[in-house]
Parts: sequence; C-alpha cells; structure tokens
Amino acid sequence: MIALLTGRLRRKAADHLVIDVNGVGYQVQTPLSTYSVLPGIGEEVTLHIHTHVREDALALFGFLGEAEKEAFLLLMGVSGIGPRLALAILSNLSVSDIVRAIQSSDDSKLCSIPGIGKKTAARMVLELRDKVALLSAEFCRTGEIAVQPDDIEDAVSALINLGYKRPLAEEAVKKVRQSRSGLSVEELIREGLSVLMKR
Repeated sequence: MIALLTGRLRRKAADHLVIDVNGVGYQVQTPLSTYSVLPGIGEEVTLHIHTHVREDALALFGFLGEAEKEAFLLLMGVSGIGPRLALAILSNLSVSDIVRAIQSSDDSKLCSIPGIGKKTAARMVLELRDKVALLSAEFCRTGEIAVQPDDIEDAVSALINLGYKRPLAEEAVKKVRQSRSGLSVEELIREGLSVLMKR
C-alpha cells in the first residue's frame, strides 16, 4: 500500500499529476486545493497518498497535507460518496470549510458542490459530525485545518498595519489559533484584536 510519494513533478493537470520516483512515473489524482500550490515541473514534491484498489483498477489519490487526506478518507466513508466525489468536495471546499459546514449542519454550503444533493448532504452531517470534531482536534495544533500559512501572515500583517508590533501580533494570532480552529482570515484578525485589546 503506497502511503507517501516523494519525487520529481513531471506533469501537472487540474485533476492529476505524474511524479517521477527513481525513473518510475506515478499518476496521482489530486484536488484543486493541492494542484494550486504544487511546485514547478521538474521540482521535488511529497504527497500523502491514498491507494484505492478495486477489482478492475488501482488509483492513487494525493494530497499535500495530512488533513486533506484524512478528510478524503472520512468523506469516502459516507454512503454514496466515492473517491471521485470526495475529490470534488475537496476541490470546492477547504478542509476547514467542510468541518464548519458539517458541524453547523450547513446543508446549503454542502449542496453547492456539484454531485451533492440534499440527501447526501444530510448523510454527511449525520455520519461525520463527531468524526470531523476529532479531525479538527487532531490537526488544529499544526494549523492545517484552522488556517493556511498565508492566512496567518495576512492576519499578522493586518494587525501590524493597525499599529501593533510584530511580536505582539504574532503572539495574539498564535493564541487565537490555539483556542479556536477553522477561522477565516477576517475572524483571525477580529479575534486577534480582541486579545490585544485585553492586554
């Protein structure tokens, strides 16, 4: 079972890429969230892999972060969601958005994804509510679900522009991230301001 691949990126398309690992090219299907942050052709890349085996095929699905891979596996555990649809969900929503939508029973956000109807959205909420809480708790320490690195820097920069020193701004954002997961940049800034005003 392939769980991780590190090699040279030889081809990348919106729905798949080819990684050259010691002369062997592996075709890996990826969500748009992974595709958008891939390095250039010829550069080294490491992907977390799910090997999907069926009677008539073997397919590799790759993700830059462990949170995406775990979310992908959870989504596939829902009745009616296969690997293609799970990939489509991750291409349309970030892991943090999926967690928030399921925890808040936001059927309309889930139904905005092509291929997800009201019944499937309801099943997702019912079957995954407790599981995504565990996913969020496991990965919020690393910031994979809560925010992306660019979001952290954007929040820190905004606080600096409001007149706060960088060390204080970074400390405030870090404190917010530790206490709450799944925040947008705007929420990070607002919560960070709240922390700084209490100093």
